[in-house]
Amino acid sequence: MRYSRKRTTKHQQKEIVYKVNEQIRVPEVRVIDDEGNMLGVMPTRQAISMAREKDLTLVEVSPKAQPPVTRLMNYGKLQYQKNRQAQKQRAQQKKTETKGIKMSVRIGRNDLNIRKEQAKKFLNEGHKVKIELNLRGREKQHKMLAAEILKNFVEEVRAEVEELAVEQPVQYKGNGFITIINKKP
Repeated sequence: MRYSRKRTTKHQQKEIVYKVNEQIRVPEVRVIDDEGNMLGVMPTRQAISMAREKDLTLVEVSPKAQPPVTRLMNYGKLQYQKNRQAQKQRAQQKKTETKGIKMSVRIGRNDLNIRKEQAKKFLNEGHKVKIELNLRGREKQHKMLAAEILKNFVEEVRAEVEELAVEQPVQYKGNGFITIINKKP
């Protein structure tokens, strides 16, 4: 089986592609001028020549209508406005990363304090924190002890960080325990 190496993004917005001038292949179109007045149904060639006389572009606005609705407009200006609107939407999106902290059952007190400081730093920066405690070999027999260590760690972080929310409680997954914490908005 062949694997695709291309990266895909799930949440990409589909860009609307407008047909312009000669790309419009239907014989008749309904035309709206640049001021918004309805000019009526006319042959496509006549509408294109009318647009060229006014130094504008004939843009297909509603291709599914019968006949398709076109508009005389400055196409470059339309593209510019769409790009500006997309930039504003991207700027308004809140990006939160999930930072990870890994621990073990045999973690020392000093290492635990370092992990606690890391968690506080990540939370104050506005990130979520995923805390993993992996069990190896014979440690898997002491699941209750591991869960208790993780719960105590979350409580210690909660004592120092105000308004801490546990998004995902302590759960056993695979070969260890996982929890996700976040600062309340």
